[in-house]
Amino acid sequence: MNVYVDDLRDCPKGFTIARTFEEAVTLLQQHEVDILSLDHDLGEDAEGNLLPTGYDLVKYFCEHGLRANKIYLHTDNPVGRENMYETLKGAKRRGFIDKDIEIYHYSITPNRYSGPTE
Repeated sequence: MNVYVDDLRDCPKGFTIARTFEEAVTLLQQHEVDILSLDHDLGEDAEGNLLPTGYDLVKYFCEHGLRANKIYLHTDNPVGRENMYETLKGAKRRGFIDKDIEIYHYSITPNRYSGPTE
């Protein structure tokens, strides 16, 4: 399974969408994931509070020793991208995640957003 974590963008062909941190964790825990593609900013709740981010997901991924064969970062947030990348690389070096996981600083798919579907 390929997992695309993003609250707004269109899900690329060949991927399963996770719109929230919680959906992503469930997919990672219940399936073998080949490609994991991550956004950083995952939206706000009804009161305007930020929801858990892709960086929160990366920390959870590393703390719980989750697995994806390849991880790509498709976020447009440059600080978020750097934080996620460096955390993943550091966790790999320290043995918190498998050493054979491939980590990429860029997107594997085009970023597309078609807008609300309401």
